[in-house]
Amino acid sequence: MAGHSKWSQIKRTKAVVDAKRGAVFTRIGREITVAARQGSDPEGNFQLRTAIAKAKAAGVPAGNIERAIAKGSGQGGDGVHLEAMRYEGYGPGGMAVLVEVLSDNRNRTAAELRLAFSKHGGNLGETGCVSYLFQHRSEVRIKANDLDEDTLLDALMELDADGYELTQADQAIVHGPYEALEALQIGLRTWGFDVEEWEHCWHPLTQVTPSDQPTAQESLKLLQALEDLDDVSCVSSNLELTSDLEID
Repeated sequence: MAGHSKWSQIKRTKAVVDAKRGAVFTRIGREITVAARQGSDPEGNFQLRTAIAKAKAAGVPAGNIERAIAKGSGQGGDGVHLEAMRYEGYGPGGMAVLVEVLSDNRNRTAAELRLAFSKHGGNLGETGCVSYLFQHRSEVRIKANDLDEDTLLDALMELDADGYELTQADQAIVHGPYEALEALQIGLRTWGFDVEEWEHCWHPLTQVTPSDQPTAQESLKLLQALEDLDDVSCVSSNLELTSDLEID
């Protein structure tokens, strides 16, 4: 019986992993579909090229990518219209939250978001209620192994980048103005840096630290609940956790 129980647990775990993997594939597929409206050729469509790079990094099969491009460029025979929208709200302890979605039903999406916020101690707010607490910027991640920081600083000056930060994953995040994403990642490649990822992101200008562990736990539960919604493409917050808060 012990062996049977262990196998059952493995199957349940695999089902959860597969479900999350499928949700990621669906989410990225939607991004590709929307990007392909501006043209099906990645060489002439930076947004599509970015979405495809993200898909490949996540292991999305080539067939899925091709179908998403066909759907977005009008070759897939699917009449579903996805609309990009942004929602804003507050979480436990005053945490600011920005949620970007791709949805074919505005009312359904708003209802699902409102429920997720209310179940985890937050509330969905009006447009503009927290976006002023963030900077919408370009971010390019490069490999930082044996990084020559003097050369990087020279490159940032030439490319008019705003700065960089080193991460614990042997990467450096180079950031700049929102409209500079394409030029920034091309310029860094030209300087010889190994570009791994690039994206637009909402960077918090101020951060909120939970006052206790229950607030921290509920904040994380809210962010996860939002991430799990089918229509959600990106969740950003100004939550900052300190080392003295133990999170399960």
